[in-house]
Amino acid sequence: MLSVHTSPLDQPGTGDAGGMNVYVVELARRLAALGIEVEIFTRATSSDLPPVVEADDGVRVRHVVAGPFEGLSKDELPAQLCAFARGVLQTEAGHDFGWYDLVHSHYWLSGQVGALAKERWGVPLVHSMHTMAKVKNSLLADGDTPEPRARIIGEEQVVDAADWLVANTDEEARALTGLYDADPRTVVTVNPGVDLDVFRPGDRALVRRELGLPDDAVVLAFVGRIQPLKAPDVLVRAAARLLDARPELRDRLVVAVVGGPSGSGTAKPDALIRLARTLGIADVVRFVPPVPQGELARWYQAATVVAVPSYNESFGLVALEAQACGTPVVAAATGGLLTAVCDGESGVLVDGHDPDEWARVLGELVADQERTARLGEGGVAHAQGFGWPVTAARTLDVYTAAIAAPEDSISLVGR
Repeated sequence: MLSVHTSPLDQPGTGDAGGMNVYVVELARRLAALGIEVEIFTRATSSDLPPVVEADDGVRVRHVVAGPFEGLSKDELPAQLCAFARGVLQTEAGHDFGWYDLVHSHYWLSGQVGALAKERWGVPLVHSMHTMAKVKNSLLADGDTPEPRARIIGEEQVVDAADWLVANTDEEARALTGLYDADPRTVVTVNPGVDLDVFRPGDRALVRRELGLPDDAVVLAFVGRIQPLKAPDVLVRAAARLLDARPELRDRLVVAVVGGPSGSGTAKPDALIRLARTLGIADVVRFVPPVPQGELARWYQAATVVAVPSYNESFGLVALEAQACGTPVVAAATGGLLTAVCDGESGVLVDGHDPDEWARVLGELVADQERTARLGEGGVAHAQGFGWPVTAARTLDVYTAAIAAPEDSISLVGR
């Protein structure tokens, strides 16, 4: 596996670490449990990192030196792809020919390196886009920076080079064929999973006491990287509108923002804090730095509702994790969230990002505990269909098809 710009060992929720990190490491672990040896190549971001880390039984992470260890933004990484590719090829050169059976690249930067490795090693290339520039540029938040033309060209090249393209959802599959002219016969939908052993319902009252939250609090939670694309400001603005309409909630309302600045959000890392102050609700907003998965599950369990107001998500692991914990989700009706959230059964999908509409939906849920409980139960049931073992088994089907003769692999399409 190739994951150039972000390591599966990094803490999700800040910098460039997010859902893709979780995806890569969880998929690798579950494939290893099926007897597949996985080596993940990622860029070294510190001189203290060992060249090789045994992340789990059957999962090895290789840190490739490519450019300066620190201070290199994602936009500057294309200039380091040659150095990264050299490190990858040198590793393979130390083994007998045929050491690797297949390359699975994640994100377009990795796909560029994967295309080279495919040709050098004579193996299939499976690629996962995770996000696509053409989709992101069509759904930009106000003031956000569009993805550059160079990325679009790079993505188109990777789509052409890949033998198989793994889409997170059917909607992403349609974007690959409609926006990138991918051959429909090579595009397969494999939904990401959720760790159902970690993310599960808990004792809300107990968890709240442990987190320092009142038992009777109304907790509206945002989890993820703080950047315009994820739109945490929509929740903060909606909370202010909600307090305008129901001032009696102020003593009970907690808006928990769990995550750190990322992407264009790093240019103004305190923007959300200043927004809360401007709106006069700094007293109810609680900022929590990124936390490990076990701690994150407790925040989901403590929340009354988890908000996912992103302008676009390739899937939306946060929504799935929250539902697995028995907490209903209010999410934007866009991208992979249309699959991750079952509208009316496990949460509510909202058209657009109008804070007044978000305040209305959140207010209705807060006022109707019976409905909230019903959606929470529906969320647990919905999440049960997205375990990582299912994702790994389905991905292994793709790998098997990619290695087999093309005429044998076409049967995967549409399954």
